[in-house]
Amino acid sequence: MGSAVERTDEHVREYLIYRGFTGTLKHLDSDMKADKEKGFRVDKIIDQLQLFIQTFDLNGLKDYWGYLDRRLFCRLEDIYRPTVSKLRTSLFRYYVVYTVQLKNIEKTQEFFQRQAQELQGQPEWRDWFILPFMPAPEQNPLFSPYFSRQWSDTFLVSLHNFLSVLFQCMHILFFDSEVQRTTCLQEENDQLRHMIFLQGRLETQNKQEEMVHHKLPPYVQNMDRLGDTELDLVTSQRNPALTTTPSRNFFSTFLPQARRVPGKMPRGLPGSSPTQASLGRKDTAANQDPVAASKEPRPVCSAGGTSDQQAGSTSHPRQRRHQDHEKERKELFSKPQIQGGTTRVLGVEHPFIKLSQEEYGEHHSSIMYCRVDCSGRRVASLDVDGVIKVWSFNPIMQTKATIMSKSPLLSLEWATKPDRLLLLGSGVGTVRLYDTNAKKNLYEMTIDETHSRILSLACSPSGTSFVCSAAAHAGPGRSGSVTETVPRLPNHLSVSGQLLLWDTKTVKQQLQFSLEPGPVAINCTAFNHNGNLLVTGAADGVIRLFDMQRYDCAMSWRAHDGEVYSVEFSYDENTVFSIGEDGKFIQWNIHRCGVKQSENSLPQDATGPFVLSGYSGYKQVQVPRGRLFAFDSEGQHVLTCSNNGGLIYRLNSSSDSGLEKVLPLGGHKAPVVTVDWCSAMDCGTCLTASMDGKIKLSTLLAQKS
Repeated sequence: MGSAVERTDEHVREYLIYRGFTGTLKHLDSDMKADKEKGFRVDKIIDQLQLFIQTFDLNGLKDYWGYLDRRLFCRLEDIYRPTVSKLRTSLFRYYVVYTVQLKNIEKTQEFFQRQAQELQGQPEWRDWFILPFMPAPEQNPLFSPYFSRQWSDTFLVSLHNFLSVLFQCMHILFFDSEVQRTTCLQEENDQLRHMIFLQGRLETQNKQEEMVHHKLPPYVQNMDRLGDTELDLVTSQRNPALTTTPSRNFFSTFLPQARRVPGKMPRGLPGSSPTQASLGRKDTAANQDPVAASKEPRPVCSAGGTSDQQAGSTSHPRQRRHQDHEKERKELFSKPQIQGGTTRVLGVEHPFIKLSQEEYGEHHSSIMYCRVDCSGRRVASLDVDGVIKVWSFNPIMQTKATIMSKSPLLSLEWATKPDRLLLLGSGVGTVRLYDTNAKKNLYEMTIDETHSRILSLACSPSGTSFVCSAAAHAGPGRSGSVTETVPRLPNHLSVSGQLLLWDTKTVKQQLQFSLEPGPVAINCTAFNHNGNLLVTGAADGVIRLFDMQRYDCAMSWRAHDGEVYSVEFSYDENTVFSIGEDGKFIQWNIHRCGVKQSENSLPQDATGPFVLSGYSGYKQVQVPRGRLFAFDSEGQHVLTCSNNGGLIYRLNSSSDSGLEKVLPLGGHKAPVVTVDWCSAMDCGTCLTASMDGKIKLSTLLAQKS
């Protein structure tokens, strides 16, 4: 309860500062200093009672207990009154024993003189009036238990527990539970809206698939026209002088053409159409035999003949053509159909269906970072111009905040607790804590002036601290984007850097990690699920694993020939994956230092540096900054960058089988430079950001086997 009240007080202070009510703020501060309830913090109340006892302030002790009785204890039911009375008696005995232990007989006698009228009628105090006159009361069997350390500790613990339970059970103090309940309901509502949104898209796709499956093939759609042409042939055979006979070649080539171009309509002879042919047929029949035309009914089916003789003469050709149509129909429906991002061949399905792909286009330059928060509701993206966009995509894509800074921004990371906060690393040695709801900076921390480039930020899952990587300037080679390729420094001449741990509550630096063999720029950092381990990748090609309980480096090994660009823990956290400048995607066993479990070579468009060519030989080169790969919720698939979108691979357990391509996401016209994958239930959201400032949001549905 104490933390909830403290948080509420802080919100009230922020509101008063925002409104400019400085006078009210001063009165609030003075009242908070004189607050007897100590913000409903039990430890503060116990400390205040002990302070009155240690200073022999009997009046203050009585007044404070009386205030607690009027403010809190009187609200309790009658069955708890004896407990309150026993605690009061024990508190005053604790005071008397303390005066005797410090041999302050005057305060002991003062207590009994001032409390005599009240205590004489109480049986539990009858034997205590002799206490000031006893030479060694701690040796008396009646009083010796009260002089033991065990009794005093038991009393303080009992009082602490009683107040704690009281604060939790009182109706006016349900703030914490209400906040948690409201938060849970909001998260549940968001998940339900997301499920409804995805179900609607899936139903739409299923309807489209049904429409595709039930759509008649072209040869069935054109069967009436085939019948018209066939009837033209029959009529022309009876009277070749009245109609023009189509070429026999037409039937020999029509069906193959329909198979090659399903959507193309069959064409008749030049200058004529099937409708015109049918009209000509009717006119011919009428002119040929007017009497027969008046007596015989008009043919209803255009494919039928005009007499029994014609029906008999055409029955066998129609049967053969019907068999041919059935055969062709089977061939068409036996072909693999690619729908919704998944290929179905003989009942075999890929593990994901791409339900949709949306585009966020509010950036006007290349993206460096793109991260989803812990709740999966918001995204923060940073471009090379230093502009940060905070936006949501559920249920609709909407920009929540835009952050622009005079100093260049180089990195960002979502805080874990609370998830509305965003850490922003700059190029002038500062880290800002930004509140995305209030749209303002809460703190600005100065890291180091000599190491002014904040390359990487990682927030501990506990939410109490974050790791910051600061590096010195090294020219344009490690800046976000340059217009031409800049040669890199050799590993032994790597840029100097620091790895620091900061406390988010006190906003102070806790410690600086030791980087052996020397200070080097850390490019990427990642915590495991509970924050006990931290893995880093550096510019010298070394991966370092830190024990966050002892704050030292547990192991390190040379991982790549060149810089380490991106590093992440595996799903079971027994291994780590890394991508380096050498273009390799490697899995490392953290229980055996430097031992590879698998190694795969990736194309340059997946590992960087990323190149975007333009007109007149213009070329833009971007060094990797953000996350280059991300795993799904079960750690069985990995999303990487590519030239035209994200690419999903299946991680095989066997090191010999390598990576297996599963699904290309596509949709981009420029190289993708960073990715992220947020999973919720059976659905996953893949983010791919490219050098043209476009971010594609692909919604996937996992197909459970």
